[in-house]
Order: sequence, then structure tokens, then C-alpha cells
Amino acid sequence: MKKVTAGRDALGDFAPKFVELNDDVLFGEVWSREDKLPARDRSIVTVTALMASGVLDSSLAFHIGEAKKNGVTKEEMTEILTHAAFYAGWPKAWAAFRMAKEIYQD
Repeated sequence: MKKVTAGRDALGDFAPKFVELNDDVLFGEVWSREDKLPARDRSIVTVTALMASGVLDSSLAFHIGEAKKNGVTKEEMTEILTHAAFYAGWPKAWAAFRMAKEIYQD
């Protein structure tokens, strides 16, 4: 797993503790525990959780892209979003589908 510096890049010294928790704990320690749950499965859970909670911004787009990198196929992503639509809400699914369509078009 590559070292994530998104927090440091975006917030630098402004929010050092938050940056540490984001880059070192969440993306460093939690995401690296692939012996407990593979990155592919973590991506599926993360995309579903973000969509369900209404986080329909660049965070969701980033994690859909990571899901693709972690082996989630276009067909699987469309099934994940279709299934989650019934639990999370139809408008949220529309937003997620728009992002996924763009990310999976290549």
C-alpha cells in the first residue's frame, strides 16, 4: 500500500492532528489491514457507506476510482449501486452512478 499524503497536501500545518489521523491511521493503518479485509472489499464498503450517508462529492469519486483500482469491475459497481439505492435512496444512487459512469468509461 502506498503512503497517502492527501491530508498533508491539503491541510498541511493547519490541522496537524486531523492530517495524522487521516493519512497515518485511516489510510495507513486501517486500509493496510488486508489480512483482515481485502482492499477490494474495503472499497465496496466505503463506496456504499459514502453513498448512503450522502457524501456525494470528490470523496465518493475518489473511492469509486480506488474501487476500480482495487479490482471492482464496472458490472460489479453498477450492481453495488443498484442494490444500495433501495437502502440509501434513489437520488443518492443517481449521483453515484453519474460519478461511476465517468470513472469507468475508459
